[in-house]
Amino acid sequence: MKTLSLKLDNHVYQETEELLGKIKKPRNRYINEAIQYYNRIQKKKIMEKLLEAESKMVSDESMKVLSEFEKSEMYEG
Repeated sequence: MKTLSLKLDNHVYQETEELLGKIKKPRNRYINEAIQYYNRIQKKKIMEKLLEAESKMVSDESMKVLSEFEKSEMYEG
């Protein structure tokens, strides 16, 4: 396990402390779970961007193939 120093905005710290008092969860556990959750969100966003870029590449390539196919049909017809 790694130890780190963390600076929080005052309002974030205060809100967190209030929540921790209500849910009876250790601060360290709460912060670990929050970072794990945020990491999952960020990984999902990265995957969405990659998928969007790859989808665009496939779409562009499909349009090129379709164009070539249509040209070859013109010469055959």
